[in-house]
Amino acid sequence: MTIPPVVPHRIDPAGGCPHAANARLLDRGAVAPVVLPGDVEGMVVLGHDALKDFLAHPDVAKSARHFTALNEGRIPDGWPLMTFATVQGMTTADDEDHRRLRSLVSRAFTARRVEALRPRVEELTGELLDRLEAAVTEGEDIVELRRRFALPLPMSVICELLGVDEEFRGRLHHLSGQVVATDIGPREAVAANRELVSVLAAVAASRASRPGDDLTSALIAAREEDGDRLSEQELIGTLLLMIIAGHETTLNLITNAVRALCAHRDQLDLVLSGAASWSDVVEETLRWDSPVSYFPFRYPKRDLTVDGTVIPRGTPVLAGYSAAGRDRSVHGPDADRFDVTRASAARHLSLGHGPHYCLGAPLARLEATVALERLFARFPDLDLAAPDAELARKAGFVGNSVVQLPVRLWPVAGAA
Repeated sequence: MTIPPVVPHRIDPAGGCPHAANARLLDRGAVAPVVLPGDVEGMVVLGHDALKDFLAHPDVAKSARHFTALNEGRIPDGWPLMTFATVQGMTTADDEDHRRLRSLVSRAFTARRVEALRPRVEELTGELLDRLEAAVTEGEDIVELRRRFALPLPMSVICELLGVDEEFRGRLHHLSGQVVATDIGPREAVAANRELVSVLAAVAASRASRPGDDLTSALIAAREEDGDRLSEQELIGTLLLMIIAGHETTLNLITNAVRALCAHRDQLDLVLSGAASWSDVVEETLRWDSPVSYFPFRYPKRDLTVDGTVIPRGTPVLAGYSAAGRDRSVHGPDADRFDVTRASAARHLSLGHGPHYCLGAPLARLEATVALERLFARFPDLDLAAPDAELARKAGFVGNSVVQLPVRLWPVAGAA
């Protein structure tokens, strides 16, 4: 009997909710062939155990010099995923280059340094909640929580950490969204990347002329002291990574957690009663509805067999974080259920694994935990103002969340 060839899964550039497609792919195996935007052939690793092994495998690289199709000239200019492959920084560096770049910023994200940020995170959270309460008091029935709470908290924290002036922040958020979008055309992709590099160069120039007690000033000082430690392109690439990863992930995490708690009031009651913690909410949200769905790219340095499937050398591989979070072989037959008491929740891979594990993980956890605890302490009856299924999804298949989060902070007068 002839076994029919596996038909590659065509990744939708527009994104959408990933969970139904993930479930179908996981039923076929832990690894699946995919077609990326631009008809580029790739693979995705979806199963939890397979992904954990793959992320830490010594024969898996991040540098695009291992990307066969790119090096053979088969990837067109303006490919919407080009930045993920070619930006110079920690996310595309291997071995000694990766250790060199990571060491330059790692001191800013130690558990002790992050914990020292707690008072500022709490202060910013309180200010944002005061503004929300004032808006409702002044007659706003519905507020857009993503734009007015989930976004400004992590954006303010990472920009203060980096020393990014207020004038740049709005544009950086917009351009970050363009860079991680996978559904824009070549012209828009090239323009967004060029403008983002230009804005980040202006940020670096501002800090070079007025150095302060911030990470960008420290990186510039390291570059001026020893040019071999950090090139100009690596400086811009590092800032790009820190800005995008420093706010987009936490923005989606807070948004997804609020959605999950509103849709599962019994789980919210467990937390409000003290039967579960806000840390439990954060870990279960990371598992159940990962803020990043498919993250580009890694490349096998040789033909590599992963869970019985051969991934050819030089293939661009996506890390299927949202799929791994619902892998029944690890999280049980009810892996699709949101459960803040789940013992296996902390085993998720949504913040990575191995040498490229997310440096900002402690900060993301702190911001999300403080934000959710203070939000529901102030507004315990907060609820979605529209059914979750009707909320428009973010464009692109990298980030996993919704475009807007309309909520009512207090019950509608006269409602039962």
